[in-house]
Amino acid sequence: MIPEAMGREPGIKVCELLRRRPGMSVEEFQAYWSEVHGPIVAELPGLRRYAQSHPLPGGYRKGPLPYDGVAELWFDDKEGLRAIAGTHEFTRAKADEANFTDTTKLVELVVDEVTLKAGPIPEGGIKSIGLVRLRRDVPPPEAHRYWAEVHGPLAVPIPQLRRYVQSHVRAGAYGAGKRPAYDGLTVTWFDSVDEMRASATTAAYTAVIDDGPLTLDPSGIPTPTLLTRELVFVDR
Repeated sequence: MIPEAMGREPGIKVCELLRRRPGMSVEEFQAYWSEVHGPIVAELPGLRRYAQSHPLPGGYRKGPLPYDGVAELWFDDKEGLRAIAGTHEFTRAKADEANFTDTTKLVELVVDEVTLKAGPIPEGGIKSIGLVRLRRDVPPPEAHRYWAEVHGPLAVPIPQLRRYVQSHVRAGAYGAGKRPAYDGLTVTWFDSVDEMRASATTAAYTAVIDDGPLTLDPSGIPTPTLLTRELVFVDR
């Protein structure tokens, strides 16, 4: 789905968009997810990297967020991902989801990554996750190509931007005329919230916004963005 020339990262990634169980507070959800569920998932065989992204508390000042967290799980390849099904570790992790999430609202995306700005992840930095819906009037392969080759590079010169990765939903999600809930994720890192806000004053940021109508779904559905802190459980 994404052009090979854009530096496709090896392996395959699963992104899970989570909502907390009804009646559970944000604090309870984050504590259970990180302290109980995280170590369970970390035991999955073949897991190369596992990170949880927890929204900042300030994001809830205006009410509920579209999602209460994003889990990212990396595997060597499609076969490695398939191999976890039916294992004791996978069964245990899936059974535990109902203890803290609204399982009816779970969104799972299988994606390929392309790195546009390969800077290091800043220690203690902010991870911004944009949930992307590409144009519906453009065939998916072309929409993904434009996002990777034209729109994405416009953000690279933003000086405050430390690292920028796009996660593109794999082609199989579009079979038989289907369309996934999101076409991918934009994942960017900044040193701080203030630095992220400062990036919005740059000419490069303006160029990204101006190009938005050529890239994103014009139906008026907003593209949610979550400001998060990342917790890494596995990094092999």
